[in-house]
Amino acid sequence: MANGILPFTMRLATGLCTAVLATAGLTTAFPGMDKTMSELQKRQGDLSKSLLGDLETLPDKDLTATGKAVRDILTGKAEGLDLSSQVKRVPPKTSSECAKDKCCIWKYVADEMRDAMVGTAGRCNNFARAAVRLGFHDAGTWARGNVPSGGGADGSIILAGECESRRSNDGLHEICDLVRTWHAKYKEYGVGVADLVQLSAVVGTVACPLGPRVRFFVGRRDSSEPAPEGLLPSPKADADKLIGLFANKTISAAGLVALLGSHTVSQQRFYDKGRALDPQDSTPGVWDNLYFKETLSSKAPPRLVKFASDVNLANDARTRPMFEAYGNSLKGQITWSQAYAREYVRLSLLGVYNINDMTECTRVLPNFMGSFDSVDKAKLDEFAAGELDSARVALMNGDVIPDL
Repeated sequence: MANGILPFTMRLATGLCTAVLATAGLTTAFPGMDKTMSELQKRQGDLSKSLLGDLETLPDKDLTATGKAVRDILTGKAEGLDLSSQVKRVPPKTSSECAKDKCCIWKYVADEMRDAMVGTAGRCNNFARAAVRLGFHDAGTWARGNVPSGGGADGSIILAGECESRRSNDGLHEICDLVRTWHAKYKEYGVGVADLVQLSAVVGTVACPLGPRVRFFVGRRDSSEPAPEGLLPSPKADADKLIGLFANKTISAAGLVALLGSHTVSQQRFYDKGRALDPQDSTPGVWDNLYFKETLSSKAPPRLVKFASDVNLANDARTRPMFEAYGNSLKGQITWSQAYAREYVRLSLLGVYNINDMTECTRVLPNFMGSFDSVDKAKLDEFAAGELDSARVALMNGDVIPDL
């Protein structure tokens, strides 16, 4: 795959992804891919399947529409991906009509978030990638055995000041401040911090070209109680530690790899401070599957920074097959998008014990961007090759790399 511009087949397939997934399937649209897709779908059977929160104990007869939808996503009976639902008309946010629709105000928030997360090149920027990480770091503080409100997607990363007080959250200060700004602006409409954090993560994902449109639910309970410490992964951890850590969050080894793919848009700042803003694949700001291929490769572009934890998983027999499958060009891109969406719905609901009372508001999310042409391909290639250090800031902002 070229580094600066997605090949025509990728642009075509992702642009048609809605129709493909909804109707005949990828193998019909692209003859000869049925064997590879069959193998990939077998791998998807290894994704996480446990129920969460109140859904663990509620009988099916007591489930609401949301409860049933989340149950089916968690168990693999339904997609965590929605590329097409939309709000057709948004009434004024101060109107009684908007107040009657629990999702209405979230459309205003989502649009404002998206505007803040995309630069002049059409790539997602540092706010987007930080928002994705923020969602992980709030929700990921939950593990089996925690009592209700003992960590998870409860907004405590903001409300308990964990963003500033914990070293594991270095680099998140700017997005935490932005979430506080959005909360101050919209709290009078009933917008909570926990939901804001998770909305910012899914908007940050779909704001990136090719980023999946992950289904979004509102109604989490906010908490200002500090979450347990020591439950977030270390970028230097070995495979055993990481697989065990995520298993205790109900996330399988295959699910862990799918979530890890978010590093595709990364520009690390604190893992190797001497190389701040160097990326983890050669197309930062684009949600493509190059991360998997280049993490595996011994000939990856020299600009890339590979976390020891990522390399450990890429080389472990339990997780390497998923790196190989998801890095497999067109087929892997689409299957990974499905897997990521399903696993992120799960992650976004860790520690949430009122799932049955929540409301699905996926329709407020920005449109899926199924194609992307890099207008600064040559410069991006130079940067990936270790040249053009000045490109770091433009890439951080999602902007076109300027001429020298």
